This record gives sequence, structure tokens and C-alpha cells, in this order.
Amino acid sequence: MIRACALLLIVLGSLAALPAWAVDWGQAQTVTMSETEYRFSPNKLTLRRGEPYRLHLENRGKELHEFTAPEFIRSAKIHNPEVLNADKTEIVVKPGEAKDLLFVPKAAGRYRFICADHDWAGMVGKITVK
Repeated sequence: MIRACALLLIVLGSLAALPAWAVDWGQAQTVTMSETEYRFSPNKLTLRRGEPYRLHLENRGKELHEFTAPEFIRSAKIHNPEVLNADKTEIVVKPGEAKDLLFVPKAAGRYRFICADHDWAGMVGKITVK
């Protein structure tokens, strides 16, 4: 009886974890953010924990820009980590280029993002995950 209960708990625990792996990325909500000299538009995002998103970054400026958000990136389930830099802390977007980050926010909270080269000029923003 104890062995059957233990097995049932293992199976139920596995099922509870399944939705984190079985994300339908085709249903991800697209959030488009443009980068120019020296701002993000929009510079505030409100996201829901557990829902899939596609952050579409477009560099409409003439300079290279980054979307640097190490705390947020660490707190999310990232589907396509190859779009991130080697440190897994930012996305580098060249002038005229666009990149997508597919992710699911896992933890509620407030997170800061910056352009690492232009934060001194006010190129900063905030993500709120509810």
C-alpha cells in the first residue's frame, strides 16, 4: 500500500511538471519592442506568470543596442537560448536587425532592463510579472 501511494505521488508530481515542458509556442503572445537612440518603446512591460511570450526586438536605430536583463532572463523559462549572448544575460541587436526571444515568466516580480551601452542616456525599462 505504501509503495502504491509513493508511486502515485511520483506520477502526480510528474504530471504537475508537464505543462512547463509542453508549451504551445505557436500560441505565444507577441510583444514588440523597438530600440532607437536612446530609448526602448515601450519601456514598461506587464506580463503574466506561466504564459508564453515572444519578445520581438527591432533595432530601428543606427547604433548597436542590447536588451540586458539578467535577473529577468534567469527567472524565465527560455525556449530559444541561442538568441542570448554567451553569458545568457542579454540580446544584442544590430541596426536594422530584429530578434525574437521566446519565454515563459516563472516568477512574479519586478525586473529592470537596460541597453548596456546606453543606460547612461536613459535607455532603461521595467518588466512587471504578475
